[in-house]
Amino acid sequence: MKIRPAWGPLCGQVAVLGDKSISHRALILGALSEGTLQVANLSDGADVASTRSCLQELGVRFEESGGGELRVEGVGLDGLKAPASELDCGNSGTTMRLLMGVLAGQPFDSVLIGDASLSRRPMRRVGDPLSRMGARIELSDGKAPVRIRGRRPLSGFAHRLEVPSAQVKSALLLAGLFADGETTIEDPFGTRDHTERMLSFLGAKCKVGGGVRAARISSGALKSGKRVTVPGDPSSAAFFAAAAAIVPGSSVSLKRVLLNPSRIGFYEVLREMGGLVEPDHGGVHGREPVGDIEARASSLRGVRVPAEAIPRLVDEIPLLAVLAARAAGPSRFEGLAELRLKESDRLEGTRAMLEAFGAGARIDGDALVLEGGAAFKGARIETLGDHRLAMAAAVAALAADGETELSDAGCVGISYPGFFGALEGLRG
Repeated sequence: MKIRPAWGPLCGQVAVLGDKSISHRALILGALSEGTLQVANLSDGADVASTRSCLQELGVRFEESGGGELRVEGVGLDGLKAPASELDCGNSGTTMRLLMGVLAGQPFDSVLIGDASLSRRPMRRVGDPLSRMGARIELSDGKAPVRIRGRRPLSGFAHRLEVPSAQVKSALLLAGLFADGETTIEDPFGTRDHTERMLSFLGAKCKVGGGVRAARISSGALKSGKRVTVPGDPSSAAFFAAAAAIVPGSSVSLKRVLLNPSRIGFYEVLREMGGLVEPDHGGVHGREPVGDIEARASSLRGVRVPAEAIPRLVDEIPLLAVLAARAAGPSRFEGLAELRLKESDRLEGTRAMLEAFGAGARIDGDALVLEGGAAFKGARIETLGDHRLAMAAAVAALAADGETELSDAGCVGISYPGFFGALEGLRG
């Protein structure tokens, strides 16, 4: 895809696609509930479609209803069926890791597979603690395919996260639904807490807090018969806010966006850089805070982001790097080792993207260092099949001198199929 610079301001409103993380969890927890969960504004990205497809293979029924809503017909904790074949998770690490937790406690065996990218990503971080609960997980050199020898009941246990991964935490909490006793997951990193919030929303015996960042889950039925509207994805909204920040004269309004404190680190860093971005809290949906975000053209300055802040903005690092490359003064993002384990080596991919645009960028251990003050020039960008890199490059292209070509623009369908159309809709 070729992208022209924005010769004028970006203006307008964007109703951002439903949050991907919450969409996954609505489908999985709705399936495990007793009753029907009505879901509005579900993400239509390929990752969420993978979760839906796997659940259908496990005997869960979905029904499209009026207004684009989806009915999830819950089967309860005991109602999943043995799949007739391998469960294909596509490119979705969330699908694979969360379903590992669910399937570990089933009375049947199953196999999870994925595409070439997913098959390179680490699964032992989930498999090892599940084994401590009594699960029987077989991996190929620590990666997919994942063979699960179902067992029930599992045993409740206490675990402290070793890596900043909400996917690991969620998998273990889901396994705790099928375990005797209480399962406690201590989270020293403050990762996103959507699983805990939705478990509580559906009546699970889930407690959070107690003086430490910990979540506790006990077995017990989930009750549905409810409706949830998935808020707009703040990670997707961030691309439009960033575009407004670096294109002179721009003013963009992002509607009904998730404002969960564990997900708005990008906006806090953007404000620290001098960005004119204002969240307006507007209420709560399904125990998640929601509101609008106003973003305007800004004069940005460099920033240092320490490792402890990264879990709250890890998906937005390529985008923040684009802003930092344009900002006045140097920037440094620390603790980025996890980026090497995403859909691509996202750390190296970000450095190479910025270098192609003419920015000064280098990797220092697990940190990314930007010189700042770059005047972007149009370039051909290798997206590495990574949706976050592709969307970050599209934002940078709006502020470049000359046309930019993306090698694989179609990869944005993993999280936001309508991204380019929404971005073009903001041009004057």
